[in-house]
Amino acid sequence: MNKWALISLGMVIINFILFLLVRGPNVNLPMVVIVGSSLSLVGIACAILSKKIIAGTAGSVLNGGVLIVMFFLLLSMGISSS
Repeated sequence: MNKWALISLGMVIINFILFLLVRGPNVNLPMVVIVGSSLSLVGIACAILSKKIIAGTAGSVLNGGVLIVMFFLLLSMGISSS
């Protein structure tokens, strides 16, 4: 694994830690969605830059999963506000 693959997998770990630390009824949800989505996009970009098949695929799939979770969180925020 090269440094880009490690950065990509590190973004998944950072997103998971962020998800566990920042939760509760008084959380600033738009901030969580923005930070999580941006970290996920950076992780996908690093997975593409790694040019390793296994590490790049793992990083893309895991960061894509985080991005999908953030999309559903954004969708639920929109549904609950109306």
